[in-house]
Amino acid sequence: MPDRIERVIAAGPPASVLVYVLAPQKLIGWNRKPRPAELPYLAPGVRGLPEVGRLTGRGGTASLEAVMAAKPDVIVDFGSVNATYVSLADRVQSQTGIPYLLIDGRFDDTAKTLRLLGGILGVDERAEKLAARVQAIRDGVDRVAGAVPDAQRPRVYLARRDNGLETGNRGSINTEIIERAGGRNVVDAGGARGGLVDVSLEQVLKWNPDTIITTDPGFSTAVKGDAAWAAVEAVRRGRIHLSPSLPYGWVDAPPSLNRLLGLQWLAGLFFPDRYKVDIRAEAKDFYRLFYGVELTDPLLDRLVAGAK
Repeated sequence: MPDRIERVIAAGPPASVLVYVLAPQKLIGWNRKPRPAELPYLAPGVRGLPEVGRLTGRGGTASLEAVMAAKPDVIVDFGSVNATYVSLADRVQSQTGIPYLLIDGRFDDTAKTLRLLGGILGVDERAEKLAARVQAIRDGVDRVAGAVPDAQRPRVYLARRDNGLETGNRGSINTEIIERAGGRNVVDAGGARGGLVDVSLEQVLKWNPDTIITTDPGFSTAVKGDAAWAAVEAVRRGRIHLSPSLPYGWVDAPPSLNRLLGLQWLAGLFFPDRYKVDIRAEAKDFYRLFYGVELTDPLLDRLVAGAK
């Protein structure tokens, strides 16, 4: 590792969020250039960074030549540390000569990760401040969710895409925050836990969730007038909640530090009598501390539209 690190490339979106919240001044490019709607929710200093592509995930878009031309001091990856990602890290480091940091992205280790990378990047004070906030959020939600018997927990379905029929199996990173906040994921696709799965509407009717969390605004609007979904308890009760997604999703997309605010939001939705949270105030504090952005009321209104 170099003694001084000033230029960092993130291998994929989870790492991009991690580096951005810790040391935005050291991030030299985005995996995907931010969309216009996302720009007001990002700090002014990073809005104009170039797109450098991604090294990880399906269909990586960054060439090793382009990575080398950007002259980063290090490459940071954050997420799975299985053999596939270790092999990728070894190959990229060997071919480029650029140190490649592969950091475990397990949610339980978030505070430890911040301190680890903060020390490497020379922003220990910032890392400690963020880590303390992470721990406070997690402890507060864990205390509430842990005290609720299974029978009193909501039965939750995560609806992805405009038809709502892509979802996350139990134990997936896509539903991790839902389950951590105390929701019972109704999806049991069999086989190994985890992963995204496609399901039928007939199967959703059998599971009959009482709460639907969706990441797609098209589905959030259409399902309320769709006769085919009308028999689902969550639809009958009007318990369809659209996850905020600017600049990053509160539940997913990507699975990184952005989910911490989603954890609070979901705990408040699931247990409003037990977990008292003013999500607008929490969002303002979170965006100020983690993203370096002061949310105006119009920006906040746009952010949480559909989340109630």
